[in-house]
Amino acid sequence: MARIHETARVDPAAELDADVEIGAYTLIGPNVRIAAGTSVGPHCVIEGHTTIGRDNRIFQFCSLGAVPQDKKYAGEPCELIIGDGNTVREFCTFNIGTPGGGGVTRVGDDNWIMAYVHLAHDCRVGNHTIFANNSQLAGHVEVGDWAILGGFTVVHQFVRLGAHSMTAMCSLLFADLPPFVMAQGQPARARSMNFEGLRRRGFTPERIAAVKAMHKALYRDGLTLQEAIAEIGALAQRYPEAAADVSLMTSFLSATPAERGIVR
Repeated sequence: MARIHETARVDPAAELDADVEIGAYTLIGPNVRIAAGTSVGPHCVIEGHTTIGRDNRIFQFCSLGAVPQDKKYAGEPCELIIGDGNTVREFCTFNIGTPGGGGVTRVGDDNWIMAYVHLAHDCRVGNHTIFANNSQLAGHVEVGDWAILGGFTVVHQFVRLGAHSMTAMCSLLFADLPPFVMAQGQPARARSMNFEGLRRRGFTPERIAAVKAMHKALYRDGLTLQEAIAEIGALAQRYPEAAADVSLMTSFLSATPAERGIVR
């Protein structure tokens, strides 16, 4: 049986794997499913249609699966889905989705989410990300794999953060942050590329050189966004080893709505 503290309250309809651990005074609702190896600390509330994968560690005082902070929400059975191997520190709040946003708030695998992080309705978080303390996502935000959010980063609704991007402390994002880009400021501006992070993840010198060329096209050559996309697309021939990185960038930029734009 799951290891449930005697003061915890777990609804009989909840589905908990045999080796799940539930801390003191935690409340688990009827539509919650928690897979093997996950531990939930004391004084947490997990409710709504919430599915939590394997080997997660959820610290005390978290609220997961509460209804969205959206006045249009009318009680529809939307979801929060959390993957495997995540660390969720104290006082985090993850809301379920809304019908207008696909109905699901989703967190991937192996994410390191520090204290007081808020994920609003319909957010999509990839894999291997780091959210420093007090990072705040409004509704419908998308965060790519390996992204790093500095403490007190605030992200406007519908904004996207590309894979391997990074924000400095107290950054305010109103526009899409392309892959690999480091941003800082209120509002955030592009400062460099996340070269050190890429090296730590095993990017070869050729791939790093391609990312440098992307930075030049986007931020130093005075090109329009469409001109920069064309210039970056041509890099795949110069740097064949970085073809996937080039495709990642051009796909992201091509999908950015013109009215929102990118961090420049």
